[in-house]
Amino acid sequence: MSMRRESFLAHVQERGEYETLEDADRVARVILALLGAHLAGTVRADLAARLPESYALVLLNPLQAAEPLPPERFVRAAAAWIEGATEQTALWDIGAVLSTTAAAAGDVLTRDVLLQLPPGYDLLFGHPQST
Repeated sequence: MSMRRESFLAHVQERGEYETLEDADRVARVILALLGAHLAGTVRADLAARLPESYALVLLNPLQAAEPLPPERFVRAAAAWIEGATEQTALWDIGAVLSTTAAAAGDVLTRDVLLQLPPGYDLLFGHPQST
């Protein structure tokens, strides 16, 4: 069952301490588009099914990365796509969106998502893995 758009945005806004829902929406769209480019197959489809429809469509956008970016490059890419962002603010934005996404996905699906990504994404999702 997917999370409602209003609820998803409210969580992103709270976690990211954004002044407006529009700011939270703008950041969520960028981060989910970047994430979607790094996921494939049923994991991508299952994650999309847990998100509000407008964000599911962003995640499922047909753009595909040749290979998943390491977490540091993901942060740099987000900073480049978010207007006025630095790597530090992009890291904050990523945390707000991906921790909300992880909450919508649940632990099992979040683990499956992390298995498709290079090591280190667990911290971006707010789900540090023990080594």
